[in-house]
Amino acid sequence: MLALGSTPVPKSVLVVDDNAFIRQVLCRVFTSEAGLNVCGEAENGRDAIEKAQALHPDLIVMDLSMPVMNGIDAARALKTLMPTVPVVMFSEYSDAFSDEEARSAGISALVLKSEHVSVLIGKARALLYPSAA
Repeated sequence: MLALGSTPVPKSVLVVDDNAFIRQVLCRVFTSEAGLNVCGEAENGRDAIEKAQALHPDLIVMDLSMPVMNGIDAARALKTLMPTVPVVMFSEYSDAFSDEEARSAGISALVLKSEHVSVLIGKARALLYPSAA
């Protein structure tokens, strides 16, 4: 049992990308961060919705372009099902959709795959631990 003032319970992250290598790297990065755990992985939007409902993650990091169901459609569905869970779109396409589209789909942040992974971790921490950011 944690004593008062000790390390907070780690926050769980669901990693969603159709590329197995990217999922593996993201899982390794999040698992190596203090206060963050990976609760599961999904390879497309439909899989992400099923896993999110089963695993109840604190944060979802999702690719935009995936087969079966893309990240925007999945984010819209997830926002309806789990309105308090932030979704970070992790994409190689910066011009695929506008900020307005992203916000209306329920996306909390956009991080480009070309950016350093520390940008993704920083946005994840800011969303999960807003008082500490």
